[in-house]
Amino acid sequence: MATSIPFDNLLTRLIEDSKNVDLLWQMGVLAVCALVAWGAMRLLAPVLAKTDTVWHAGIRRVGFPLFMLVLLLIGRDLAHVWLISTHLLDLALPLLLALAGVRLVVYALRYALKPRESLKLWERTAAWLIWGAFALHITGLLPRIHTAMEALSFQSGDHRFSLWLLFQAAVVIVVALVVALALARLVENRLMGITQMNLSLRLALSKAARTVLLILAVLVALPAVGIDLTVLSVFGGALGVGIGFGLQKVASNYISGFIILLDRSVRIGDLVTVDNKYGEVSQINTRYTLLKALDGTETIVPNETLITQTVVNHSLSKPNVRVALPVQVSYDADLELAEALMLEAANSHIRVIHDEPDNPPRVFLKEFADNGILLELAMWIRDPSEGQNNLRSDINWAIWRRFKAAGIEIPFPQRVVHLAQRPSPENNP
Repeated sequence: MATSIPFDNLLTRLIEDSKNVDLLWQMGVLAVCALVAWGAMRLLAPVLAKTDTVWHAGIRRVGFPLFMLVLLLIGRDLAHVWLISTHLLDLALPLLLALAGVRLVVYALRYALKPRESLKLWERTAAWLIWGAFALHITGLLPRIHTAMEALSFQSGDHRFSLWLLFQAAVVIVVALVVALALARLVENRLMGITQMNLSLRLALSKAARTVLLILAVLVALPAVGIDLTVLSVFGGALGVGIGFGLQKVASNYISGFIILLDRSVRIGDLVTVDNKYGEVSQINTRYTLLKALDGTETIVPNETLITQTVVNHSLSKPNVRVALPVQVSYDADLELAEALMLEAANSHIRVIHDEPDNPPRVFLKEFADNGILLELAMWIRDPSEGQNNLRSDINWAIWRRFKAAGIEIPFPQRVVHLAQRPSPENNP
């Protein structure tokens, strides 16, 4: 026979004590605890404001309710000495605990996860769950709901699974994953601060740390709620078969991402051409690499493509890129003057390399074309990510102004037509 669950409503107790003098003493204890906690946070504020670390930011967010909670626990124990009941203090404790829990969970989610629209949904869900548990606790309904969820159960082999156990496992797993993501974010920030280490190696270590921490979080969370890991052996076998057949591309892209980061053949900031796509490597993620073209469009390239196909890395050893400008002048032009003006136009631009003796601007005589003499201005730049069209436009404008001032003609297509004379009638026999 099931035993009845006592109905312990903290609100009813508080209403019954509304005319009792003890209630005034409890309000005084609450006021003193609040003032002391507020004063402590005011004293710590200058110290916490000096640095913006994750610990200091967390203390600024949850410090007041936690300090007041500790002080209230001490105050309630002292109040039991001379007060018959402390129902108001008993009600304030879960309220402060819920407030601290909501602030802590929201801060942990914002730190562990990147800002996105779904983050607001997670924050609202966590807040509703915590405040809902608080409401059920003060109304005395929480023990009854716990008993009802325990009654809904099923047997799987030697293990008994109840609705409460599954709910508890879900909460513990989510909390463990959030903690793992927060630790991974902390490790990533520390690694990114080590400027002496190669960027690709730092990214590889941070992603490996995130993966290991997430796996450990699940392996620790499940036994913590009484779920044996051997139960997951069937699921693990099915997952292995799925990876072998349907998920082999995902696994291949995941492994390829680590290979790219470790061998440093493609790095963030490199200009590459892969699968007829040209752009700057802006991100190297677990599954794909993001290429940002010069016109702003972004291309998602699977990591496996960077391993199995030919990749043209324009800035692997050096970021220098050669830019060639064809210019045609007439046959009557002074070629030496044209060469000097073209070099002057190139040397006047700030993006053209002037300090490397191996890569100075040069003018080549390409060919004697039909309409004029074809010259080519060759120069090198260090910042191809800034684009080439603007550079070509600036130097072409500079060449045109100099040619116009010097009287050098840029010819247009010409054709010489010879008309054959028709024989006169007198010459005909």
